[in-house]
Amino acid sequence: MIITTGEHHAPAAVERAAALAAKSGCRYVPRNRASMARLAELHPGEDILVILEGGARLHRPGEQPMTFHPSMSFVRAKRLLKGEKDTMLEAAGIRPGDTIVDCTAGLGADAIVFSLGAGLEGKVIAMEDSLPLWALMHEGFTYYASGLQSFDDALRRIEPKRGPHLRLLRQMPDQSADVVYFDPMFRDPVRESSSISPLRAFANNNRLEEAAIAEACRVARRTVILKEKIGSGEFERLGFHVLGRGRSKITYGVITP
Repeated sequence: MIITTGEHHAPAAVERAAALAAKSGCRYVPRNRASMARLAELHPGEDILVILEGGARLHRPGEQPMTFHPSMSFVRAKRLLKGEKDTMLEAAGIRPGDTIVDCTAGLGADAIVFSLGAGLEGKVIAMEDSLPLWALMHEGFTYYASGLQSFDDALRRIEPKRGPHLRLLRQMPDQSADVVYFDPMFRDPVRESSSISPLRAFANNNRLEEAAIAEACRVARRTVILKEKIGSGEFERLGFHVLGRGRSKITYGVITP
């Protein structure tokens, strides 16, 4: 993947692009007013991440460009701020001050809601194996501005980590988080919404490994939680107790280590 700026870039955008390239091991390529078509010709087959004022935009040949956006997490956040409950937070038993690990972050929609639920004293680690998605999420968490300060503050508190969640979990000490969360959303296309579908081209869609669940149980002080389709055999295969079903096609399973 290469990292560049918009056509009319500012010095700050150049600094951000170079810094992210160094952090991710990617190449920074000066835009020099080249069109996206020209950049694609010069760097055939490579993903292109364009640094923008409020985040970033991801290009891949043959795919629609994708820009960081909080999607439904913003709607859920506004409901939370009105005092309404969130099904995921209720299922996970999130408390203010919790440390939460989202092992399958994608673009971080659930991580954002977890950050709101854990509050100012809480901590959320958002793990993502895909380099393009991690880079897009990293820039979005750092620079996206929704106009709602408490929401933007929740974004800034999240720590995005790049790599396979099994490896990253193995690096964590015993009982170092309160809750560990999995949502392997890309394994089952039936579950995808219009906002999620574009991520499929960039995501790791492998099913969860038993070893990852074992590591999650070691890391979690209180709960390991899995989001899946109702009737999925994954709950039984991985040892989760299914919670109440409600009206949604999606439900949660929990393990109490």
